[in-house]
Amino acid sequence: MHDDRSLVEGRLKRVLDERIRPAVYPESVPLDVAVWNAPDEPVPVAEGLAAEPVPFEVGAKWGAPWGTSWFRVTGTVPEAWAGRTVEALLDLGFDENMPGFQCEGLVYRPDGTPVKGLNPRNQWVRIGAPVEGGEEVRLHIEAASNPVILDYHPFLPTRLGDKDTAGSEPQYTLTRMDLAVFDETVWQLVLDLEVLGELMAELPADSARRHDIVRAVEKALDAVDLQDVNATADRARERLREVLAQPAVASAHRISAIGHAHIDSAWLWPLRETVRKVARTTSNMTALLDDEPDFVFAMSQAQQWAWVRDHRPEVWARVKKAVADGRFVPTGGMWVESDTNMPGSEAMARQFVHGKRFFLDEFGVENDEAWLPDTFGFAAGLPQIIKAAGAKYLLTQKISWSQTNKFPHHTFRWEGIDGTRIFTHFPPVDTYNCSMKGSEIAHAARNFKDKGVARHSLAPTGWGDGGGGTTREMVAKSARLRDLEGSAKVTWETPADFFAKAEAEYPEPPVWVGELYLELHRATLTSQAKTKQGNRRSEHLLREAELWAATAAVRTGSPYPYEELDRIWKTVLLHQFHDILPGSSIAWVHREARATYDRVAGELEAIITAAQRALAGEGSAPLVFNAAPHRRRGVPAGGAGAPANEGRTELAPRDGGGHLLHNGLLRVEIDAAGLVVSAYDIDAERETVAPGRAANLLQLHPDFPNMWDAWDVDEFYRNTVTDLTDADEVVPGDDGASVRIVRTFGDSKVTQVLTLPPGERRLVVDTEVDWHETEKFLKLSFPLDVHAERYASETQFGHFHRPTHTNTSWEAAKFEACNHRFVHLEEPGFGVAVVNDSTYGHDVTRTVRGDGDLGTTTTVRVSLLRAPRFPDPETDQGVHRFRHALVPGASIGDAVREGWRINQPERELTGAAAVAPLVSADADAVVVTAVKLADDGSGDVVVRFHEAHGGRARTTLTAGFDVAGVEVTDLLERPLADTAAPEADGARIAVRLRPFELMTLRLKRA
Repeated sequence: MHDDRSLVEGRLKRVLDERIRPAVYPESVPLDVAVWNAPDEPVPVAEGLAAEPVPFEVGAKWGAPWGTSWFRVTGTVPEAWAGRTVEALLDLGFDENMPGFQCEGLVYRPDGTPVKGLNPRNQWVRIGAPVEGGEEVRLHIEAASNPVILDYHPFLPTRLGDKDTAGSEPQYTLTRMDLAVFDETVWQLVLDLEVLGELMAELPADSARRHDIVRAVEKALDAVDLQDVNATADRARERLREVLAQPAVASAHRISAIGHAHIDSAWLWPLRETVRKVARTTSNMTALLDDEPDFVFAMSQAQQWAWVRDHRPEVWARVKKAVADGRFVPTGGMWVESDTNMPGSEAMARQFVHGKRFFLDEFGVENDEAWLPDTFGFAAGLPQIIKAAGAKYLLTQKISWSQTNKFPHHTFRWEGIDGTRIFTHFPPVDTYNCSMKGSEIAHAARNFKDKGVARHSLAPTGWGDGGGGTTREMVAKSARLRDLEGSAKVTWETPADFFAKAEAEYPEPPVWVGELYLELHRATLTSQAKTKQGNRRSEHLLREAELWAATAAVRTGSPYPYEELDRIWKTVLLHQFHDILPGSSIAWVHREARATYDRVAGELEAIITAAQRALAGEGSAPLVFNAAPHRRRGVPAGGAGAPANEGRTELAPRDGGGHLLHNGLLRVEIDAAGLVVSAYDIDAERETVAPGRAANLLQLHPDFPNMWDAWDVDEFYRNTVTDLTDADEVVPGDDGASVRIVRTFGDSKVTQVLTLPPGERRLVVDTEVDWHETEKFLKLSFPLDVHAERYASETQFGHFHRPTHTNTSWEAAKFEACNHRFVHLEEPGFGVAVVNDSTYGHDVTRTVRGDGDLGTTTTVRVSLLRAPRFPDPETDQGVHRFRHALVPGASIGDAVREGWRINQPERELTGAAAVAPLVSADADAVVVTAVKLADDGSGDVVVRFHEAHGGRARTTLTAGFDVAGVEVTDLLERPLADTAAPEADGARIAVRLRPFELMTLRLKRA
């Protein structure tokens, strides 16, 4: 038989496009349209419905950037359509290739009842099935004219990303506003042919099944009268019934489809628009649940649920009913789908505390999975946080975006720094916006790396980011794929159902140890420096506010600010969303974030000041309040007292030019160019700076990645570097213990102050940059005379090691990585730490010196600033201030302590007497990350701590109050039934910890 596959495939495409799809709506009549444009920001629904619109024509332009237009459409169903299904087709000017990235709408009835969202792939509203004829139709559309930021030519700089610069030019053309007859038989035929055509294209050319489909499709097309598709559609469908009824083979891959709409809480739109995106999507999904009994929809991010509750109560009522029916499923158990690399220990814990508590309080639902499909890599400390929150699974898809190495598993156990293992799944469909295309389903089955031992995978199905979620077409396709020869078998299931089946069939999967590093989007560790600085500052202020407020509540009876702290925590957690904290959102988002962080800082400073004032009492004695978890200047951790005298620092001229700083512990030489050419540890009799090299070296690189400007830095940036060695001035500082350096380059200026504090083995580097470069990358370099094949990088509740070499492609791909407060490297007997107060990105490299000196130079470089132009063309322009410190002779314990010192500075007050800590630990390796009152208002004191050095630890926790009982709890402060409480002797509690073990204790007050 002659091979005519390509002929049939070509015929199928044209007939579908030009005859069958148009016949889904064989008759239509126009609706009358009127519009009212909201003058500024979105208005309440009642106001939009009550506004008086003016007539508007299809074909006219509408919608200034970020504007809201309220369209009113009215008409009458023709009498001749009686007994037929009628829908309104409402096309705001959509581009079907951009679901979620352009205009959107939410349809209301005149009484304010939401009907469903309007999106590029979802433009219909059901009027009646069947209609009687003569019905009056009146609908209102709240239409958002969100501009297209990521266009067909992506990453072009645009001013549309901020309302203040976007202008007023209309963005869209109203395309269609009609009533139309909906022919469901033709619609079903379209889906029959799409499923078979897509399946056919994925089968081998010599497959008998492929040829069976070809012949069936050909017969169906022969049965269609192209001049009267509607009359012959059923006949065509009959020709396909047998081929659609053939069951899948027994070994077919199983796919759990989960209705999904990944909605970035901010990205190419501001936070206020996400509130409406979520309302549109949840309206769509509750409507689809009513129509499709097998369909299940899951939504993560408790913040987005709270937005629906607080802003759209009429939508919330429908959501609550669907949750009660078990078909609209809370998932993820986090406040937002946050970044996981940069949030600190407590913040990462609180993502789960606030997320899980919301679902428990609102629905009585506790889910077991962390749901993070789009997050840009996963920190090595995350598994024990997931477990400590009472969860046991993780889902993500993003690692499939890695550019260099293919991850070897789709289902595995992920082991964190403390040994905790979490059952983890990467959907092999390689998208979190699956649309049930045959190519997607076939890819999932082929791509699945655990064949032979497992056969289940998950497919998050639906358009995200305001694309409206799952469509009726996706549900209809999945029904055909439930048991179809040649395809994987598709079933709608909840995340819990999937994970239970996947773990049951694969109880001992392979193990991956350490971070899940995304080999892409590395620049998110640096872009939008002020957003990152706001996050770091907020985290430490929150810790301090809880500590002092709890201490004041117990000691003085001061009211504990439960509601204020709860609200502020949720604000900070929201801004850790994986396109806000990483710096990959539009200008509007980051402008608002800066203002929010300033407001949060003011509120927390007020809480701290009030608590400390209550604790200090009236008096003139100098007091230092030390919120850090280590003793400082003679003041205990978590307490206040008189500071100890720590000696002095000498400043002298340096031979050959420059300056010499000396405090009895370190001798630091700064040359005439303002570079640190020596940092000598006097006790160790050891030089820190590599021979012939200089530390505190600012380096400038060109930075124009191949794509994803704010997200990516490509390795070739290193090919070109400019050392900024010219100094305008290098002069002594005013305090007698510092040197001030000023440099200018390009259109920018850097002012640095290098300080050697008395009695401390650390050189503090304060850097102020007035930054006005474009597409440049600024680094701060510390070349160290240390032979280290690996280095320690702080992460949540501990640290982990990365290699300094590039033996394999996996190691070479980590040319830019994340740390929290410190990077530490050492050889036996000597270590060095570089600590920071607000930066995350860094790189560490090693070289072996020649010229007779075969020592190793290990260079730590801190990433300070970038200047990408997309999506914010003004990224990081302006003044920035950073603080770093070089700590020679540092153990890992010193690195931990100095990291806290630079981030949690002491505060000086006058008062009556010293303040004893509310809770203290007597082992240096045990770091207390939270002291607070229990969230339930009981007055119990909650203390969270972990082993921070990577070894076993014993400590005695001492409470500064009478303790009536001790419980070990999860992160939500619930007792762990299978965990015995530590031994307690009154207010003294003996604790043993494994390496990096995290523990939360609840102390009942007598």
